Amino acid sequence: MTPTSPGVKLTYDDFVQLPDDGLRHELIDGEHYVTPSPNTKHQRVSIRLVLLIGGWLEAHPVGQLFHAPFDVVFSEFDVVEPDLLYLSNERASQVVTAQHVRGVPELVIEIGSPSTRRRDETIKRRLYERAGVDEYWIVDPEIDVVRVYRRDGDRFGRPTELSADAGDMLGTSLLPGLDIPVARIFAE
Repeated sequence: MTPTSPGVKLTYDDFVQLPDDGLRHELIDGEHYVTPSPNTKHQRVSIRLVLLIGGWLEAHPVGQLFHAPFDVVFSEFDVVEPDLLYLSNERASQVVTAQHVRGVPELVIEIGSPSTRRRDETIKRRLYERAGVDEYWIVDPEIDVVRVYRRDGDRFGRPTELSADAGDMLGTSLLPGLDIPVARIFAE
């Protein structure tokens, strides 16, 4: 297996042979992507989201929250590692295995960074849309904004942009009653 060979579509079998080198490896349409470890601000935002959503889920056990590193296998050619993902208990019972998720989460959250921003907004958004993810949140720590894509039929509708500066609240029908002040996500 040569991950950089042009025209070669890698599969999940190839993916599991990749080195455990501390980097994020993903396959999208059989193409191998590698992302460096996240920076400090990314980690702070990730932990805050885990605490806020995870705390809410402890009080309202309607589903499960997972955070990277944790693989989501959509197909033999599509294996990603979102920063966070949510599955209702019903869906989790169908798609969570001992190693990974093999199926479609209801909510996927990616925390943007300079090295991933373009991929998160284009290639990954299209993959999540095509796979049937209900909601996709792109959290941008550079400008303290969360872009929320919600399924509208077989596609995502126009994104809603929520800002810390505007005092916006982040919520979702997937977790009724969860209301997160966007400013809390980005608080130092």
